[in-house]
Amino acid sequence: MNNVLLINASPNGQVSHANQLALELVASLRHKYPRLELVERDLGTHPLPPLGMDYARALATTTPFNSPEFGVSEALISELEQCDMLIIATPMHNFTLPAALKLWIDYVLRIHRTFSSGPDGKTGLLSNRAVYVLVGSGGFHQGQSARQPDFLTPYLCQVLSTLGLHDPHFTYLQGLVFGEEAVQTTVQQNRARLAQEPLFKHLLPQRSMPTA
Repeated sequence: MNNVLLINASPNGQVSHANQLALELVASLRHKYPRLELVERDLGTHPLPPLGMDYARALATTTPFNSPEFGVSEALISELEQCDMLIIATPMHNFTLPAALKLWIDYVLRIHRTFSSGPDGKTGLLSNRAVYVLVGSGGFHQGQSARQPDFLTPYLCQVLSTLGLHDPHFTYLQGLVFGEEAVQTTVQQNRARLAQEPLFKHLLPQRSMPTA
């Protein structure tokens, strides 16, 4: 493994719990792959430009991939193509993913470039690779304590499958608004679970974490 792409969609940037745990995963990987390169795309700190009319027209016509209209899209797709593992750290906003992550998806999920469409539906054009999604939420949307729907997980699974990435692993950091003890509990439980995977066996067992 040579390259990990970390997409951080939290408005809290580097101090988000999901992002911090993602960085721990990368640190664990470096025990086995000391030359591992990390490419970080912080969508909260460095937001992507909104999609405009020129991009929409380019999508609907036979515009060359190297045209200026596709500049941002090509840069993001290139990051995705070059990674051996994709890690997405994201909050759940209003039952689903935040706008910043949806915009990244709209740039990388591109017909004729990362997927094709035929009589049997859409087919991903990217080679499959490991994908880990770390989801932070104030409330509970998984397990016995769930009191709200989760549209993020099925949507992301569909998006990733359309790209050609078929086996995403989801980790849920839940109850983050219920105080520091609740935060530490969910982070530690998920860290311990992830440490059971051979890739992340060097995860530190316990440490205090930042915020949300």
